[in-house]
Amino acid sequence: MTFSQKILDWYALNKRSLPWRNTVNPYKIWLSEIMLQQTRVAQGTSYYLSFEKHFPTIFDLANASEEKVLKLWQGLGYYSRARNLHFTAKHIVTNLNGEFPNTYKELVKLKGVGDYTASAIASISFNEQQAVVDGNVYRVLARYYGVDLPINSTEGIKYFKTLATEVMHSSDIRDYNQGVMEFGALQCAPKNPDCTICPLNDSCVALQKNLVGKLPVKLKKIKVKKRNFNYLVVVDGNGNTLLQQRTGKGIWQNLYQFPLLEEEADTKTIYDLYNKVLPTLKAKDIRLFNKDAIVHKLSHQHLFTHFWILKVDEVLEDGIAFSDLEKYPVPVLIADFIKTF
Repeated sequence: MTFSQKILDWYALNKRSLPWRNTVNPYKIWLSEIMLQQTRVAQGTSYYLSFEKHFPTIFDLANASEEKVLKLWQGLGYYSRARNLHFTAKHIVTNLNGEFPNTYKELVKLKGVGDYTASAIASISFNEQQAVVDGNVYRVLARYYGVDLPINSTEGIKYFKTLATEVMHSSDIRDYNQGVMEFGALQCAPKNPDCTICPLNDSCVALQKNLVGKLPVKLKKIKVKKRNFNYLVVVDGNGNTLLQQRTGKGIWQNLYQFPLLEEEADTKTIYDLYNKVLPTLKAKDIRLFNKDAIVHKLSHQHLFTHFWILKVDEVLEDGIAFSDLEKYPVPVLIADFIKTF
C-alpha cells in the first residue's frame, strides 16, 4: 500500500469534526486557512465560528469596518493576517464580483495568500491537483523519507514541495491534503509521537534510524529582541482615559493602546520621561501598577511591560470611559490589563 493511501485510510478513521470540513465553499476554506496560520486548531476554531457568524459571506467581510475585523481578531495574534483578510475580501468583491479565483495560479496572487494557502483552497474547494506543505506536512515527509534538508531554507522549501507533489494521492486530493496535515497534527506530533501505533512505522526512515526527535531540521531562529514598554494609563478628573492608535509597519498596526513610552523607566525617572509622549498633560500623581514586568513574548521579540497610572486634573478632550474600552481592538496585553484594572 502506498504512502498516500495509508494516509487516506488513517484520515478516514481519525479525522476530527471541524466546522470548515463541512463545506468546500472557498470563502470559508480561505477564512479557516488564514486563521490557522501560526494558530492551534483548538484556539482558532472559536475565532472561525465568530467570523462565520458576523461575516457569513465575503460581502459582509468586505463591507465591515477594519476596527470590527480587528476587534473580532483580538487575541489571535499576527494581526497582519486580519488586515490582509479584509483587504482581499474588498478586492474580491470590488474587482472580481465576489467570486473567488478557482485556480492555484490566480489564488496565489491574492494578498496574504502564499503557496500553502493557495494549494489548500485550490485542492479542497476546486479539487485541483496541488500538494499542500505546511509545518505538519514538513514533519511527516522529513521523518518518513529521512530528509535532513532545513525546512526553512530555499533548497529545503523547493525540495519538500516537489516531494509532496510526487507522493500526493491525485485521485482524492481533497481528503489526502487534509489527511496528511491531520496526520502531522495528531499522529506524527512534534514531540514524543507514539510510533508504536503509526500505520507508517514499518517503512519510516526516521524511526528505523532513530531520528524521530531530530527531524525535521530547521535553521536557527532570528535572535530575540528585548523591548521595554511603559504604558501610561491616564485618568482625568472625570475618570476617563486616553487611547492612541498604533501606526506604521511594526507590531499591532492599527490597534489601540495607552500612550507608550518605550525605554527603561522607574519611579525616579518616570516624571521626567512621560513628557516625551504626553507633553501637554501635567500629572499630579504617578504610580506603578505592576512591580514586576509583564513579559509578553512574540515570535522575534519579548516585551517587558509596566503599566503606570497617571492622574491629571485636566479633563481630557478625547477622554474615553473605562467601560467603553472594550469597544476598541487592542493587543491582548492591553486587554488583560483592562480586565484587572
